This record gives sequence, C-alpha cells and structure tokens, in this order.
Amino acid sequence: MKFRCERDTLAEAVATAQRTVASRTGALPVLQDLRITATTDGIEVVGSDLEITNRVQAPADVERTGLAVIPKILGEIVRRLAPDEVVTVEVEGEEAHISAGNFTTSLRLKAAEDYPRLLPTTGSGVKVDAAEFAGALRQVVRAASKDDLRPILTGVLLASQPSGLRLVATDSYRLAMRDLEGVSMLPEGQRVLVAAKGLAEVQRLAGDGEIEVVLGEREVVFRTSRAEVTARLIDGDFPNYEQLIPTGYPNHLTVAKDVLLDALSRVEIVGQSRDNASVRLEMSSDGLQLSLTAQDVGSAEERVEAAYDGQEMTVAFNPQFLKEGVDAVDADEVVLEALDPLKPATLRPADGTAFLYLLMPVRTS
Repeated sequence: MKFRCERDTLAEAVATAQRTVASRTGALPVLQDLRITATTDGIEVVGSDLEITNRVQAPADVERTGLAVIPKILGEIVRRLAPDEVVTVEVEGEEAHISAGNFTTSLRLKAAEDYPRLLPTTGSGVKVDAAEFAGALRQVVRAASKDDLRPILTGVLLASQPSGLRLVATDSYRLAMRDLEGVSMLPEGQRVLVAAKGLAEVQRLAGDGEIEVVLGEREVVFRTSRAEVTARLIDGDFPNYEQLIPTGYPNHLTVAKDVLLDALSRVEIVGQSRDNASVRLEMSSDGLQLSLTAQDVGSAEERVEAAYDGQEMTVAFNPQFLKEGVDAVDADEVVLEALDPLKPATLRPADGTAFLYLLMPVRTS
C-alpha cells in the first residue's frame, strides 16, 4: 500500500477516526489503532471500539492499493507536520513508512487480519436536516450518564411521536428532552436506545445539508457529509421519564440566559474544589440572588435581574448540572419552574416548549 495525501486532509481524517478507537482495558489491542484502506478512489480511515465506529473517506493519490492497521500515533505525527506538506504513507512488510519534506519515520504494524470485520452498511435510509438534528443532540446528549455500570442510562432514547421525533436522556440526577416536529426518522410508535457516545460523534461531524439515518437490528448508522458513524443500540427498557415531569408549576422565574450563565460562572469558582458544593437560588419579587459557600474555601454571591411569579423560595442545585441546563436552552431567556425546594425543577426556553431540562435539587441544611 502506498498513497500521498495533503497534510490537513489526512490530519482531519485521522483525528476523526481516532476519537472512537478502543481505550478501555481488556479491548482487543488491534482496536487501539487505525485501519486504513487505500483504493483507487482514495483512502478510508476507520476507528472503532466495536460499540462506536467512525468511518472517514478522504481523497488521496493512491499508487498501490492495500490495507493496514497503523498505530494511532500517526495522528500526532501528521498534526505536527507543516500545514502545506504532502504526506506519503508506504507499507512494506510489517512497517509503515511516513514521510513529508525532510521528515521520515517508521511505525510497526499490527496484523490486519486480526482487525474485526466491520463491513460498511449498505442501503439507503431516512434523511434529516443535519443542523437541526445536531442542535437537538447538543441539548440532550449532555444529560446521559457516563457510568458504564448503568448501561441503560448511557444511551439516548429516540422515540417516534405523532408530531415527529423525541430525544430523551437522563443520568437520574437530571433529564433532557427535545421534540423535533415533522422529523420522521423511525416507524410509527418505535423507540430505540442509542449510545450517547455515538450521537456525540454525529453532533461533532454534522455539517450543512442532511444526515442519512439507516436503522438496523443492532445498530444505527448516521451518514454525514464528512463521515459515517455507526452506533450500537442498547438493549433494555428506558426509565418511564414522563411520570417524572410535573404537569404544572406555581413558581416561574424568567431570566436572561447569558446573564445567568455569567453569574453562575463567577459564584461557582469558590466551590470548584468541593464536589458537594451547591449553588443556592433565592427567588423573590426582587429578582434572583445566587450564592455558594464552600467550607474552608469561602463564599460568593451575586444578584441578578429577573422576573419572578410565585412564592418566595430558595432552591439549591449542582452548579455544573445547572450551568449545562441553562447552556442547553436555545433562547435569549430561560424560564425556571419549580414546585418546592425538594421536587424537580425544569428549565425551558421562554419562547417555546420543544426543549425541557429537568433537574433534581440538592438538599441543604
């Protein structure tokens, strides 16, 4: 195998594929590296941990076709080359020789036959607007759990609704839900649970145009303009999230999103070294008072202009979870709705109901 490729083109392809190579202990060693295939049409770079697979096509001048499993440090090597270089990759025996300008290096290869067969998915699927879907993923994926001991909660529920598609994720401390009206990705009444890690890749790679979605029995494929992402489907029953959402709230706070984010970023500083530090929100007709106290560190508070309708109330939240919820709201103003200091509160845009972020409060003394 031998090919030449522009440095920036190769660097982007390798970086994309590299994000999904195996990193966990016990994975096949060959999955910790990149599978590169050279054909007469260019090169394909694949990274996979068998749960998520990134498959990237890139243009290249191919002199000899072939396939090799090349160490992932190829990405670091290419990244450090001059931007205007042309990179030559030549595989001979058990080594890959990489050269550009006056630089050369050789990397030992793993046996290509040990790499699991990852056949490209064929057939057409449903096409959805890339920017709209990526925007919904940005709002929802952040709420999925990262704890592999709770696999159900590491996924995002995609559910067919009469009006379109619903996306839901929760880590049991918070929940994010987004409705996409008019988006028909699944058969009527169908629900699938997709690994959040895979959907995060789709969010990163989505550009303009459309994303093609091909649903299989055990996986779902998202074809973007830049790459193809394959994510496994998670077996199991997603929690009954609908029963967690109150039907009405007597207390409503409306505040500018950027103002609230800036205030949160300031008051949380004294609590960054304390996992149990919570931010208190005192809501009244005078507006909103934020405060945070961390033992042996200090305290901070800030008053924010806001409109409040309801009984005076103080409620506390995990600062990071609250910030991520506010950041997820795609509007200039955020509405915080609460029942009482011990029951879940919600965040939503002031000008719509398509997105909802449910957040459990923190008990304070």
